Amino acid sequence: MRIISINVNGIRSAVRKGMLPWLGRQNADVVCLQEVRAQPEQRPVELSRLRRWHQHYCDAEKKGYSGVAIFARQKPDRIIDTMGYAPFDKEGRYLRADFGDLSVISIYLPSGSSREERQAFKMRTLKRLTQHLRTLRDDGRQFIVCGDINIAHKKIDIENWRGNQKNSGFLPEERAWMDQLMDREGWVDAFRVVDPRPKQYTWWSNRGQAWAKNVGWRIDYQLCTEGIGKRASSASIYKRQRFSDHAPLTIDYAD
Repeated sequence: MRIISINVNGIRSAVRKGMLPWLGRQNADVVCLQEVRAQPEQRPVELSRLRRWHQHYCDAEKKGYSGVAIFARQKPDRIIDTMGYAPFDKEGRYLRADFGDLSVISIYLPSGSSREERQAFKMRTLKRLTQHLRTLRDDGRQFIVCGDINIAHKKIDIENWRGNQKNSGFLPEERAWMDQLMDREGWVDAFRVVDPRPKQYTWWSNRGQAWAKNVGWRIDYQLCTEGIGKRASSASIYKRQRFSDHAPLTIDYAD
């Protein structure tokens, strides 16, 4: 099973930059998209021509903002488009697809970099998400939570860790939340199951030649319940082409 996750930073822009031909060559089973930023009438016509994909979207109430999607080769048994936290759900940040005893979730956590109110909202969301993930884990199903978490977990997940310790995305309380998720709640960072190397980033600022110099952050994840997480067999971050300020994260899971 191959799953791809990518924050497209606007699906209209990503399609113009050639994402769909690339996606057609990947032999993926499920693709999770974040920051779609397009209502149904705004989506590129090319998407309607993807006959082999079952496409599901969760849009923000605000036009041109946020939004997540799941593309799947197999028709999902069920789609759920809310986490149960209204301020988060109205921003179109959560979409779950069930396939047998496996569920795949596309999630886009808020950034707190714009102002203090958004950082406070981010921390409230993390608290609610902990409770939600605990409920999912105890449900007995297998889960893969894919998306832009907007947190670099450890020093090896960010190029300039010394200069970012007081910035949203690398705050001690955010990193402690990631520690809790994996050390005490039993979730698995599937990428790190197969790739322990530093400098494996998924997002680069558009400023200061960050992309060219690989001054990046690893803030896109596939977080799994233990059973499926341990089956991660290979992982890659695609950087040959740029469809977004994020790179696609692909993980293969063994049968």
